[in-house]
Amino acid sequence: MSDATFEEGAEKPLRLKALDVEDLGVLSGFIQDAVFPGSEMKWDRNARRFGLLLNRFRWEDASHAETRKRAYERVQSVLAVEDVVRVQTQGVDARDSDMILSVLAVTFEAGEDGGGHVMLTLAGDGAIRVEVEALEVVLKDVTRPYVAPSKAKPEHPE
Repeated sequence: MSDATFEEGAEKPLRLKALDVEDLGVLSGFIQDAVFPGSEMKWDRNARRFGLLLNRFRWEDASHAETRKRAYERVQSVLAVEDVVRVQTQGVDARDSDMILSVLAVTFEAGEDGGGHVMLTLAGDGAIRVEVEALEVVLKDVTRPYVAPSKAKPEHPE
């Protein structure tokens, strides 16, 4: 029996769960440069869940696309934060469906008794601060990949 190759997993939908800071760092890398309209975020107070519908760049497929000389891809994914107590935003208008936001990173600021704040840092000085009783963040692809409209790989300053 041989080991699985990276290419064999390239077309599988991503499903990740972060229960600690290290997991969240991995998850953050997968949603770096994800974009979403402000209207695609929702806090369900009764379920204690905050969710975003993201259009994320498929970083896990980027080198494969380069090797095969084919288009870069994006996929729609749901990012769900569980055990939410409060949500605060800066530079974000959830009612503005024309406002497109871009995720730079997701981090965790620990508080007392396992709680703390999940911080989504957005391009352009925007931020979403989600107070949680415990760290649990889930990322799940919900559509098939599609060609990135820009046809380009996002660039990052060194």
